[in-house]
Amino acid sequence: MTGDLERRRDEVEPPDGGSTELGELIGRLAGDDLDRETRGRLLRRLARLLGQSARRVGAAGVGRGRWLGELMIEAAPHIPIRDLETLHAHHRGLMGEELADRLVKVAGNATTAVGAAGGALAAVEFAAPPLLLTAPAQLAAETLVVAAIEVKLIAELHEVYGVRVQGTGTARGAAFLTSWARQRGINPLEAGSLTSALGTAAKSALRKRMLRVFGRSLTTMGPFLTGAAAGAALNRAATKALAAKVRNDLRGSAGGPPPLPADHGRRGRRHLRSAD
Repeated sequence: MTGDLERRRDEVEPPDGGSTELGELIGRLAGDDLDRETRGRLLRRLARLLGQSARRVGAAGVGRGRWLGELMIEAAPHIPIRDLETLHAHHRGLMGEELADRLVKVAGNATTAVGAAGGALAAVEFAAPPLLLTAPAQLAAETLVVAAIEVKLIAELHEVYGVRVQGTGTARGAAFLTSWARQRGINPLEAGSLTSALGTAAKSALRKRMLRVFGRSLTTMGPFLTGAAAGAALNRAATKALAAKVRNDLRGSAGGPPPLPADHGRRGRRHLRSAD
């Protein structure tokens, strides 16, 4: 009964999707425990909300990437990030490089699934006409969810390599978004690597990165299932390449192999905003 109620609520056309609701939905879609049906349903809901949001923002905000960037900033604190002990428990005791390998594989599977789902949805409706160069809002949804999955991956890789980012949810979100936009790991000893808010340069990098991912998502508009296949393959390859760059940086920052969990008895999941 609860599942049916949730399904009906998700399918209802939202009257006015605010940025907070969008952020929460993107964060939920970043989780790696969604089945195919749930992911597809939530993507459709996100696309409807994005269509409404894009109309309010206007072509200028959308075309320059500002809209997508601001939505990612809103979503970042809602992305579920597991600590090292929880990751160790969730992945059957894997540690060190093996755990990092597993996280990359799971994230690659997730972005692959989003690419495939985006391809399947792309022909359904064009919810944001000229605002997204006539591309459907489904592609914007795919872009945001892929970005959120990769931000989650980067944050958890920092946990694995012992590069802990402290602070409020907003501060941690800003740090990991900057890391994702620049495709670099965070070095706590480097001046300016940790910031409580995204500065002008970081926001510019974020907008450019969001537009590149959006451009990649356009491949899902190929005819029939070729778009879904192409989008899935490109997403997987891009996620793996990003992870390789960040892991190389984190190995240098950590000054050695990834540490083992300090307390196997401690369990828990936290969100970026849990420290707020």
